[in-house]
Amino acid sequence: MKILLISPTQTGIGGIAQHVSGLANFLKKNGHKIEIISSENTFTIPIRGLKNPSFMISSFLKTKFKKNYDIVHAHNIPSALAMKNITGKKILTIHGIFSKQINELHRKTTATLSQKYERNALYWADAITVVSKETLSYYDTIKDFEIYQIPNAIDIESLPKNKEKKYEKQLIFAGRLSKEKGVEVLAEICKKLPDDINIIILGSGPDADKIKTIANSKKNIHYLGYLPKEKTIPLIRGSDILIQPSLNEGISSTLLESMACKTPIITTNIGGNNELIVHNKTGILIDPGDSSELLKEIMRILNDPNLGDKITRSAYDKVQKYDWSNVGQLYLDLYEKLLK
Repeated sequence: MKILLISPTQTGIGGIAQHVSGLANFLKKNGHKIEIISSENTFTIPIRGLKNPSFMISSFLKTKFKKNYDIVHAHNIPSALAMKNITGKKILTIHGIFSKQINELHRKTTATLSQKYERNALYWADAITVVSKETLSYYDTIKDFEIYQIPNAIDIESLPKNKEKKYEKQLIFAGRLSKEKGVEVLAEICKKLPDDINIIILGSGPDADKIKTIANSKKNIHYLGYLPKEKTIPLIRGSDILIQPSLNEGISSTLLESMACKTPIITTNIGGNNELIVHNKTGILIDPGDSSELLKEIMRILNDPNLGDKITRSAYDKVQKYDWSNVGQLYLDLYEKLLK
């Protein structure tokens, strides 16, 4: 098949980027011809609030010169306009509740306009896929034909096998440093951690300066910025706990990677998190916005190695079904169904 993937991003630590690059690699391995339109090869304005709109316009213009695809697969709502512009069977994958995300990050007027565009975009596709049950429930109420749930995935075998443990008691956060990822709680935890517990923070984003300021004032807070996967995974493997205090989340690639690395997880009881994590079995779930509960659970795992071992064994067993060898086939089955 000749397949065009359209995504606001295809590189970096973000879940959409990892999903698109993973899907592209899977499809290439299975003999399909893949092209990608993303912000990495299309003009965008790298300013918060302008990056997605500029990508929508520039990717739409770029598709004027694209044709003869079997499948046009757009990722997230900003890619839908370009998808609409090309012939071929069209699939739109939604990686979270778009209008809800916009509402949390931008003004009400922007959120209202985004919601109208979102509803139109749903009807430009021949098929809609979503990555979590929460997203499926939301979009099922506003669209009158079948929506498929296909989760995020990782290539477990390709993850680096080495382990990097820098500190005796080592926590890690890896993700975008912005409001929806719970950066306020992350900042509070950094201030509350005992001096003998070190936390490594990986990522970039609009709230990075807040974390940098704390890291400059406390010796046990280590902000390393964005690191590529070959450096991130060993740090996750070497950590005692991965924390993810998100306020909004689909099926997180970072959580999947931590499960595959056999690193215990503490995350919030929201969205796709509670599809992956069963409390006290495959990880620990806490209420969003509660730094005191997060600190309590950190201490519980550090003080009970048997709990951590039990959690990681169950999590490792569960993550196997999220490998690209399984999830990629679900996309291929859908492509073939549409072409028939």
